[in-house]
Amino acid sequence: MGVCAGIANYTGLDVNLVRIGLVLSIFIGAGALIPVYFIVGWIASDEPREIAAESKDERQFWQGVRASPAQSAREIRSRMRDIDRRLADIEYHVTTENRSLAQEIEQLR
Repeated sequence: MGVCAGIANYTGLDVNLVRIGLVLSIFIGAGALIPVYFIVGWIASDEPREIAAESKDERQFWQGVRASPAQSAREIRSRMRDIDRRLADIEYHVTTENRSLAQEIEQLR
């Protein structure tokens, strides 16, 4: 029914560990989780096709977002600042008077 796979995908754990944990919980709980498993499998919606087509890096990113949204936002903000800084460096280099660069551009014309 995909319940263990969904839990594994959401938490980032290996699906086999989740399945082993479920089997152990069923034995320890004298089978009390069996109806819960089937109810969750019946109620939960199927995994969207878009998510199934994601790459490993995208899955890992979204698992991190679910685990710690604030940390993910800080990392994205930091990456954007780095990109902005690098773009400013390129912009400065292009807009300053650089005679050798200007000569190379003129030679290309």
